[in-house]
This record gives sequence, structure tokens and C-alpha cells, in this order.
Amino acid sequence: MQFHHYGYVSGDPRVQPAAGVGIDRPDELPPEVDVLIVGTGPAGMITAAQLAQFPDVVTRIVERRSGRLAIGQADGIQARSVETFQAFGFANRIIEEAYQITEMAFWKPDPADPSTIVRAALAPDDPTGISEFPHLIVNQARVLDYFAESMADAPTRMKPDYGYEFTALAVAPGDVGAEYPVTVTLTRTSGPDEGATRTVRAKYVVGSDGARSAVRASIGAATSGDKAFHAWGVMDVLAVTDFPDIRTKCAIQSGSGGSILLIPREGGYLFRMYVDLGEVPENDHGHVRSTTIDQIVEHANAILAPYTLDVRDVAWHSVYEVGHRVTDRFDDVPTESVGTRTPRVFITGDACHTHSAKAGQGMNVSMQDGFNIGWKLGHVLSGRAPESLLATYTAERQVIAQNLIDFDREWSSMMAKRPEEFESPSELEDFYVKTAEFPAGFMTQYTQSMIVGSDDHQHLASGFPVGKRFKSSAVLRVCDGVPMELGHHHRADGRWRVYAFADAPEPGADSQVAALAEWLATAPESPVVAYTPDGADADEFFDVKVIYQVPHTDVALGAVPAIFLPRVGPFQLIDYEKVYAADAGTDIFEERGIDRGGAVVIVRPDQYVAGVLPLDATAELAAFFARNTLRRKAAGTTDSSTTTDPRTGAMA
Repeated sequence: MQFHHYGYVSGDPRVQPAAGVGIDRPDELPPEVDVLIVGTGPAGMITAAQLAQFPDVVTRIVERRSGRLAIGQADGIQARSVETFQAFGFANRIIEEAYQITEMAFWKPDPADPSTIVRAALAPDDPTGISEFPHLIVNQARVLDYFAESMADAPTRMKPDYGYEFTALAVAPGDVGAEYPVTVTLTRTSGPDEGATRTVRAKYVVGSDGARSAVRASIGAATSGDKAFHAWGVMDVLAVTDFPDIRTKCAIQSGSGGSILLIPREGGYLFRMYVDLGEVPENDHGHVRSTTIDQIVEHANAILAPYTLDVRDVAWHSVYEVGHRVTDRFDDVPTESVGTRTPRVFITGDACHTHSAKAGQGMNVSMQDGFNIGWKLGHVLSGRAPESLLATYTAERQVIAQNLIDFDREWSSMMAKRPEEFESPSELEDFYVKTAEFPAGFMTQYTQSMIVGSDDHQHLASGFPVGKRFKSSAVLRVCDGVPMELGHHHRADGRWRVYAFADAPEPGADSQVAALAEWLATAPESPVVAYTPDGADADEFFDVKVIYQVPHTDVALGAVPAIFLPRVGPFQLIDYEKVYAADAGTDIFEERGIDRGGAVVIVRPDQYVAGVLPLDATAELAAFFARNTLRRKAAGTTDSSTTTDPRTGAMA
């Protein structure tokens, strides 16, 4: 964590100075906003937390509840989400309070006595070490609390506006109401003016209002999919049991049919059970949802035999039928009109895709929806990017949602099978291990677009696949020899990352990385020069780092090019935390397949690799950013001719 660059900080360094719209932010919901987010679920809150980092963007998030969520239904946090939490600054704190999943036990009918169950296998949760972060279990409400804290500590001082229910919206056609074309009607659900309605005009609206999304309905988007006609009872309980793996994630199949997915919860005592309630007749008309908690516990005891479950307290329970649905589009532009106008309304999370809870994907995929649209709206509204960037949201996230539905359909089907229906005794655990990368959140790979380059040079950094998330690796910080995870400096601050993996053994040599540094610092077409606004810090839009191949003791900071040692803040202090060396124990060049001749790796604000280029491919680097970034003369304006000195921020 870096601070003091704007002066001495004696308080909590996580609290950023208020700036822009965060200075004297009004408590009352204003009549006009840049972005109105509907719903404070995971997708809505991460969108708000990301936009809170853009001081000149007026964002408000409304919620029909009168206050924070007390008990959340989702609890599984995949490693990709924890990487995301790191970007928002709370990964380590939430890890401390969460339950960590390291393995999964598979219980099946005892071959000697099928009326009882035995442990048949114990599989590692992350067999390949896909992430340095663990798989967690923690209450959704706590995730929302952390995002709320991130929002409140951000420059815009954002906080939810509780007690507002979305009623309707209308998007003005053509140039009518061009500045604030979306009119939203809200109804007060609490407070002295409960029942009153009011309107808010917005430039953009993000609907994060759940599976029964009113925002989705208002833009005429349709869901399609199927219903599996299979019911599950889910309960968070405190209980006494003789089942030996009660603190281990388990898939339990009984000889009598029926199964349980057991998820230990945070705190050491609480656990969740998804209890198989069996097939549901087509003419059930929702009757299965009236299943009582006592009946769910009775089913659980039958499946666990010979073990018993004595439930002492029920924190929460529900009954649901598995359904798999995805929305035909994730914004308000009809399919036949794509490319003809700018999207103004977007939907995220359960408003876009619904599925079972057993794969632990709902909250995780929803947060990536919000991260994706959040930085894009921030860039467009702050003048960094053209409006065409917003069309990439549906293009990228709809494919991911469909992949999720397909995976969850297969996993849910397998969990509902009777033991004798499997082709082999180990089919369930084999599937779990084989597909581990998908539920962990690491199979997402965006295709080539205005923000994802080609893979023509992928061989230069094979461990950073273009379109997939940037997989961190250990390095040493040169200035002090401190071991670091390179990806942990990638904060959710809206900046692009440009990583220069050096070709030369040491700085100061006649090398391609030195030539790249000179180009980045001085060339008019350099993204740093072309797009950094007047008066801004040299690294305000582009976080440029260098990683040398030699031990950190062989890197002379005095010989490192100035672009990698930018001057920041009102005192123009030198930032020393952009110069790294390969760790002797974990050589990032070896671990990530980086060519010894060097490479440039471009990473998007949401941590996905956007391109891999040779160090001398400056024309390609300039062309990439020319597709997705606007030239800016000063904050809030654009200009096609002014350049800046990246070391001082002064006009060149």
C-alpha cells in the first residue's frame, strides 16, 4: 500500500482523500446522475465500488431494503473473486474471517452394506495451484460490507441510497434528453415519505436487481432456458453430529437415492447443507417450496445414515428448484440494432443468468459482470474512452454466462444422479478435479476486440494467455528486496497496466527495454504521452512497470529509465514500486514462459490480459490504445494534439 505522496497521513491509509463529486457529496439522491445502479447485491456493489474510483463521475446505487443485507444466500467465494478482492484492498481481511476449502470428500454407499455410507475419495480443491489465493466460504452480507467500505473510502465517498424501489424506466429516443436520456421512476419503501414516487434522470442505468429483475423487464430482454424439475432444500445450521467430515466440503450420495452437498461455513461451527428433495412433478405448481425445515432435516438424516444430525439452531433455510436461464442480451440495444446506437441500460448478475447454487458460481460470476461494466462506464464518462467501448459488455459477458449455464447444468445433473447411474464409481470426483479451473473462475477468455489484441505474439509470454486473467507470480521489489506478488499491485483504480519484461540483464545496457522506455516517455504516439491529461501524475492512466531478469542486487536504480520511476503527487516524489527483478526462488520468466528476449504484457483495468507484444512493437502498442482511448487535454476534456512529459506531467 502506498500513501504519504500527497502529504503525511496519520489515520487509516485505506481512506483516500475526497475528490471531485466526493467533496461535499449530498446525502439526498440528486435528480440527475451519470450512473444509477439498481440493487446492492454483489454485482451492483462491485460496480459501484469501481465507479467510486472515478472522482468526476456521479454514481448512485439504490436499494429497496431499508438497510444493509443481514443474511445472504450466497457464500462460496472462488479464487478468482479473491483476486478481485485484492484489487479492492480487502482480500487478506476477508480471508482471515472466512472458511478455506482445501479439499473435498466424496461419500458413497458402502459396498458391503449399501444402506450406509463411507468415504470413497478425498480430492484436492486446487490440484494444479491455479491461484495463490484460496477458495473461501463467507456470508454474502460480509462481501457486501467490504465493498460498501471500499466505496465509502473512495474519492467519491459513495454509499447506498436505501429505501428506493425501482418502478420503471424510459430511454428517450434519438437526441431527446441527450445528456440524461434515461428517466427512472423510484418508489420510497421506508422513511417518512414511504410510498412517494420520484424520478431520476441518468446517462446510464445498471440493473443489478436479481432474478426477477424489473430493469430487465423494462428493456424487454427475455430469458431462455430450462427447469430441471428437481428440488433441493438448503439450510445453514448449528448442529451436533457424529458425521466425521462435518468440517470438510463433501458430496454425499446415499444408497437409498438422494444426496447432500455439505459446505462448512466460516466461524468454525456453522455449516450449510444442500439436501436432495427429489424429482418434482410438472404439475407441482411450487408446492415443493412449502417443505418445512423439519422435513429437510429428516431427509438429511436419511441420506447420512448411519450417522445422525441433531440440529440445534437454524440460521436460514430455503427450498428451490434448479433452473438454468440466460438473458438474450445484457443491455437495452435490440439484437437487430447492435452497432447502431449506444447502450444506455445494462443488466448484471442474476438479472442476466440464473442457475443452481451448488457450483458456487452465482455471486462470483455476477461480480465479474459488475467489474467489467464498472471500469468501462468509468472510462467513457470520464472521457478516457469512446462510447463504443460499452458495446463490449454484452459481447464479452453473455458468452461467459452461457458457459456457466452449460457447466452448471452438467454439475447439477451429476449431483442428482443415483449411485448406480454413474458410468464409473469415481465419475463424480473425476469430474470435480478435471473441471476445477472452471468453477475457480479461470476459464474466462475474452476474444479479440477493441480491448483485446491478437495472440500473434503469444509465444513471447505463454503463461499470460491473451484474453484470460493476469495470473500473478512472485517477484522481488528492487528498491528494498521485498518479495511481492506482481499482480497484487493491480488495484481497481481504472488504470491500464503495461508490464515490460526486460531483455537486457541489467538497466543502462543498450537494450530493447531501454528503447521502449524512451519511446513511452517521449514519442507523441506513446499512450502515456498521448492520453495522460495536463497536470496529472505521469502514471494516472497507465501503470508502467519493468521486470528485470537479474537478481535485484544487480539492478542499479540510478540506471533505470525515468518512465519506470515516475514522479507523483504535489511534491513530485519518486515512485520506487514499479521496478522489479525475477525472484531467485520463483523466476517469473520461467514460471510464465516469458521469452528471454523480453516482452510487453498489456493488462486491462479488470485484470485481464489484453495483449502480448515484442518490446520493439511500439507501432502495435500505439495502435492498440488508439482503438480504445481518447486523447485528453485536461480532466473532462479531449484533445488530439497536446502531449505531456510522463516524468513531470508538464506539457511537452
